[in-house]
Amino acid sequence: MRTPVFMLPLSFLLILISFIPPLTAQQQQQNLSFFSISNLPWSPAMNQTLVSTNSTFAAGFRPLPNSPHLYIFAVWFLKGLDKTIIWSLNSTSTSPVNQSSSLVIMPAGILQLNDSTGNNLWQPTAFGDPKQTKLVLGEDGNLVFGNWSSFNYPTDTILCNQTIDGTTLVSKNGKYMFRNNQDLVFNSSNVYTTITPIGILYSSGTLTVKNIASSYMMADLGSVRLRRLTLDDDGNLRVYSLRSRSGTWMIVWEAIQNLCTIPGNCGPNYICVNNGSNSTYCVCPPGFEVRTGSGGEQICERRIPLTLNHSKFLRLDFVSFSGGPNQGDLQAPNFTSCEDGCLANPNCLAYSVKFNGYHYCVHHERLLYGYWSTYSRLATFLRISNSETNVSNNFTGMTTKVNTICPTLISLPLPPNQSKTTTRNVAILSIVFSMEFIVLSLSVWAFLKKYLKYQDMAWTLGLELLPSGGPKRFSYAELKAATNNFSTIIGQGGFGIVYKGELPDHRSIAVKCLKKVTGGETEFWGEIIIIARMHHLNLVRIWGFCVEKDHRILVYEYIPNGSLAKYLFPANSPAITESSGQGKSSTGSSSNNNNNNNNSDSCRSSNLVENTPLRPLLDWNVRYRIALGIARAIAYLHEECLEWVLHCDIKPENILLGDDFCPKVADFGLSKLTKKEDKVAMSRIHGTRGYLAPEWVTREQPITAKADVYSFGMVLLEIVSGVRNFDSRLSSSNASEDWYFPRWAFDKVYEERKVEDLLDRKINHCYDSQVHFELVDRMVKTAMWCVQERPELRPSMGKVAKMLEGTLEITEPPKPSIFYLEMGDDSACYTLA
Repeated sequence: MRTPVFMLPLSFLLILISFIPPLTAQQQQQNLSFFSISNLPWSPAMNQTLVSTNSTFAAGFRPLPNSPHLYIFAVWFLKGLDKTIIWSLNSTSTSPVNQSSSLVIMPAGILQLNDSTGNNLWQPTAFGDPKQTKLVLGEDGNLVFGNWSSFNYPTDTILCNQTIDGTTLVSKNGKYMFRNNQDLVFNSSNVYTTITPIGILYSSGTLTVKNIASSYMMADLGSVRLRRLTLDDDGNLRVYSLRSRSGTWMIVWEAIQNLCTIPGNCGPNYICVNNGSNSTYCVCPPGFEVRTGSGGEQICERRIPLTLNHSKFLRLDFVSFSGGPNQGDLQAPNFTSCEDGCLANPNCLAYSVKFNGYHYCVHHERLLYGYWSTYSRLATFLRISNSETNVSNNFTGMTTKVNTICPTLISLPLPPNQSKTTTRNVAILSIVFSMEFIVLSLSVWAFLKKYLKYQDMAWTLGLELLPSGGPKRFSYAELKAATNNFSTIIGQGGFGIVYKGELPDHRSIAVKCLKKVTGGETEFWGEIIIIARMHHLNLVRIWGFCVEKDHRILVYEYIPNGSLAKYLFPANSPAITESSGQGKSSTGSSSNNNNNNNNSDSCRSSNLVENTPLRPLLDWNVRYRIALGIARAIAYLHEECLEWVLHCDIKPENILLGDDFCPKVADFGLSKLTKKEDKVAMSRIHGTRGYLAPEWVTREQPITAKADVYSFGMVLLEIVSGVRNFDSRLSSSNASEDWYFPRWAFDKVYEERKVEDLLDRKINHCYDSQVHFELVDRMVKTAMWCVQERPELRPSMGKVAKMLEGTLEITEPPKPSIFYLEMGDDSACYTLA
């Protein structure tokens, strides 16, 4: 059957209509600028929202995550991937509204939203002039109707410029509260943390301190962003900053660093362990096991019940429990009495001791809020049945030994056991021993003072008793002959002068004469042995030392190519180029022409040319290998040795280059050999201008290994740029005193997207984005993480090495805060902006 001609247009129309998709709920959504009495009653089924002027915030009905047919009335961020709720009317209500409920303005001007029982959820009562008052959402996130404002009744979040005085924050799960501007409370009564009272949060990244001219600084201080102060369901108070590009929230400040110290993270008997980030996990202690409770929950219960007089104690280092209201805080005179007291109490489940001189002893009748932390310096002894055998205990010392040439096992010292002698005998023996010790000490002092000539003999005897494998002892005469009477100076620094020499077996050596070294000879020899046993490919080897009269000298291997600084910052010396295996150099205008015509040759210049004073250019691959070698060496000093070594002076001058441009870190461990008074003097500024971490200057935080991480980040930026970090000539638009190198580099790479402006101009022509981008990008991102102002934001050197290797993903770094260091002749000025 043929279709009539007049039916063809109608058929085509029906086909086209069938392909048009129906309107979605999002397309049908209606945005309101205000809600007044003239509007229809507002129900969840109407799918409409109240939007602020610039569409930053929205208000309306939001379905519950687990019950899509039940709703809460809330205010949330429109900008952001997760549409974070910042205020809600009935989030903790036991009767959320359904689709039949509606928001109305009564004729009397009262704003009303009834639940299923008919009660008005909008409390306290909001009322106004029914003819003029409107429900409006401000651009600051404040929902206002007449005399009522959401800023006066916050739930779990405070926004920028919102006053917090007189209000209380409650977490969404209802377990935690923040009140009185300073107290974090668990279960409405247990105050677990008190912070300095806070005032107002500003979008620039500061959280003011109430009644004090001070403030908390955010990690991204200086950047104007959308921010919020939220009491999270884990009990921690945090400030979040919205990243405009990704639409995600980033934590820039938190009140509590160790989440396990917050009660309620784990159930009874559990031990909370922090995994190093913003998360924790719960561990059942030895003698206990995880079982399924009557409600299907996982509970930790004792494996074998306790019986009277048939129990023993298992030691758990760095573990702390709370025994609840029945916990006994005692003043036990010694360890034995603390243990006996717990054994005598059938309800005592554990006892804790601390060797701090205050006879600290605690008996626990309940095991609540347990957590593991090395900061506690606490040893807890858990009571278990005698029938428990082969109990696996991961809480005594470290869980595993550090498998290096310097193995170690850290554990807590125990308080002394109860003495078996009487007080009278102890007093008599102590007096006799003290008198003998005083007489002996005076005799030895008089002998040494009268016969100083025996001092050299004592040194020699002590050196001969050093363990095998240590460095060789040289006499002062041997080193004087090897250095031709200390005639050739090859370096000079804060720890002394370095001379070049040659041993009788024709090995070249670098001889460092230390200055201002004093103290016990045994301590000096011990430090020498520790430094000598630090064997790493990227550390300068020590071959020997001299301890003779007032001379303290270290003998190192000689590194022919000198320091990295000579190659990164050449002083008016042209670069070497290679062509057909021969080295060529040119000066003046001819140098420029040669560089333009032989770019590929100059990019391959990665070895020294024989018999020439000129230095080669370091191409991008060589610079990357140098950066990776330095990171591995510093990670070795920080994480793989018995003695924690903080270098304190990482800079290009202390990085030497071998024949194959293998980097070798020098001057490590020398701060351990200086005078104590020098350490005090340098504790304020121990290092070199331009490479000092902010904590050296501000003195607000203790000095840790993260100070070396900051210095390495500066060196890494210099390896990429080829200029000193305090050379403000890079910036033509800003005054030199307002210029900060890491921030300038961040702007070039992440704001202006001009990475070529950061690259070393001497080899910028060698940069190939397809070949070198990944290397340069890893170096720049790693450097930005290293130079963060707050130490906790910087990665450890072990992670830094993995970031450079490419085995660890590098997220986008935050913008570094401005850190100035200006030094004058008579005073020093330090500023952190």
